[in-house]
Amino acid sequence: MNQPRTLFEKVWQSHLVAEPAGEPALLYIDLHLVHEVTSPQAFDGLRLADRKVRRPDRTVATVDHNVPTTSIADRLHIVDQTSSRQVEALRRNCAEFGIELFDVQSPSQGIVHIIGPELGFTKPGMTIVCGDSHTSTHGAFGALAFGIGTSEAEHVLATQTLPQSKPQTFRINIDGGVEGALPTGVTAKDIILHIIGHIGTAGATGCVVEYAGSAIRALSMEGRMTLCNMSIEAGARAGLIAPDAITFAYLKGRRFSPGTTPESRHPERSEGPLYLSSSEVDESLWNQAVTHWRSLVTDPGATFDRELTLNAADITPTVSWGTSPGMVTGINSTVPLADPNASEADRKAFDRALEYMGLTAGQPIEKIAIDCVFIGSCTNGRIEDLRAAAAVVRGYHVATTVRAMVVPGSQAVKAQAESEGLDRIFTDASFEWREPGCSMCLAMNPDILQPGERCASTSNRNFEGRQGRAGRTHLVSPQMAAAAAITGHFTDIRTWNFKEKS
Repeated sequence: MNQPRTLFEKVWQSHLVAEPAGEPALLYIDLHLVHEVTSPQAFDGLRLADRKVRRPDRTVATVDHNVPTTSIADRLHIVDQTSSRQVEALRRNCAEFGIELFDVQSPSQGIVHIIGPELGFTKPGMTIVCGDSHTSTHGAFGALAFGIGTSEAEHVLATQTLPQSKPQTFRINIDGGVEGALPTGVTAKDIILHIIGHIGTAGATGCVVEYAGSAIRALSMEGRMTLCNMSIEAGARAGLIAPDAITFAYLKGRRFSPGTTPESRHPERSEGPLYLSSSEVDESLWNQAVTHWRSLVTDPGATFDRELTLNAADITPTVSWGTSPGMVTGINSTVPLADPNASEADRKAFDRALEYMGLTAGQPIEKIAIDCVFIGSCTNGRIEDLRAAAAVVRGYHVATTVRAMVVPGSQAVKAQAESEGLDRIFTDASFEWREPGCSMCLAMNPDILQPGERCASTSNRNFEGRQGRAGRTHLVSPQMAAAAAITGHFTDIRTWNFKEKS
């Protein structure tokens, strides 16, 4: 027991229910997040077996994937029949099985991976699952969080446990400048795109990645969530960042963080789901939690199955050019040429990506014109992301050739942005200001690209058809997306004039 352990090993071992030889381990699950798309069959399975939800108090639901973002009225009366049925099914299931649901009219509704941390459900050292691959987001808090399938969701609902094969460990160190400072214009989104471009979309397959180094420690919680969110795009099972003072400051006073009272957790409290007042937090209970959380770090001398160190100075504002998150390059570069040493399969994939995206090898990235801008998603729909985009947009106007939208990740983010006047900055610039939801991250709601349209998107995936049939997706940071909306083409944010225009 005195052997040095990684953060992953500490969380894994503390949740082991059983570890039979030659079989997957059985893990206890602390938090099960549920949304409308992947859950209906899981609840049907419970009914068929005449079983209840084992721990409804450790199960939280929201609507996000299918809900329209255009207006409250559209959300209350969803036109698409499939989407409407899925949302209605979630309502019935949560009512029947006693699960808290943050529905479209709740001040706590939002994208599942945004409201979990925002409300304080997500905490260091937890095991967290959801029927969504980007559950890895919650690893930013030092939680072991991963996506599961529908049959696995049923297992968790029924038993609060899950069989899992133990993954390998992979530490990726990113060292920055003074106090971990990133180069000008570089964000957490650029870091993760750079990592995926370096190791490939299968580069972390079978691993839990722990991100470390001075550049990681200097990131805000929002930046850390962006980083862990896209771990899955590198093939990882999950991403982890050790909790520290930045983590604790973010969590203290959240509605479901340690030390809050049942009264302060009421879903309709007028202050909404952000920080509670100091009088509503039991400092003794809070300090006990922090004492435990401080132990959730990788011990000196602990070993990883794999390790990689990258220099933050080598990262530039990054744009995806192809149909995979690994097909990326710097803003001041060009669409790459084919690798002469690539396999035949890789060459075909490369040629197919160019054809689908309507690009030519050697074409300057800054010369690529765009038709649409989407700022939002569980990757970049938080208040920090909206502030960064608004700082670029302020005083400018969206290009006449561009359709641009901002979709806050939650009702709390929307309310905060509106209290700061960010919505007015966007609407004055002719951005559409929307209601919270997954929106144009994926083509499961009315916010879709038309065939051939090219989008600068702050989301996480750029596969063929991800944002709509024959739509073309380029992954970028919020700042880069905002600049593209103004100029009508990809623009190096490092040259942007942030002085407010008259």
